[in-house]
Amino acid sequence: MSNTADYWTAPAESATNPGRLIMVTGRRNVEKFIDNPRFRFRIEIIWIYDGDANGMPDRTTSETMERVQGVFETEFARDPVAVLTGIYTGDGRRDWVFYTTSLHIFQRKLNEMLAPFPTLPLQFHAEEDPQWEEYRHMKEATEITDEE
Repeated sequence: MSNTADYWTAPAESATNPGRLIMVTGRRNVEKFIDNPRFRFRIEIIWIYDGDANGMPDRTTSETMERVQGVFETEFARDPVAVLTGIYTGDGRRDWVFYTTSLHIFQRKLNEMLAPFPTLPLQFHAEEDPQWEEYRHMKEATEITDEE
């Protein structure tokens, strides 16, 4: 994970398969994005994988996911048309959650970023979330602070 952003990681339970572990990683210090009304679109990139007995990715899949995530972080730090706010891993899937100013620009940049990789099993979901409801819910449910 990038050293330029501040993240927390906490365990949670799968909403679809109670008892299954999901590791939630959330990004702190996103107020400048939340306060910018242009960041109103939430995009989720979903990678379904064959998980181990605990629902986690195997080593090869995990390493590829980390390389992909590194590209996301580097490129969006360079051109901040989107911000990575959450990563959910477990129960046979990884979800990266972004907020962006433009679905079209995000799609173009994503295609450029993923071009060096082989075809990946990615699915996408996008919707307007101008109040950042998903982020606020994730933060409230999982954020671990120094006071805890």
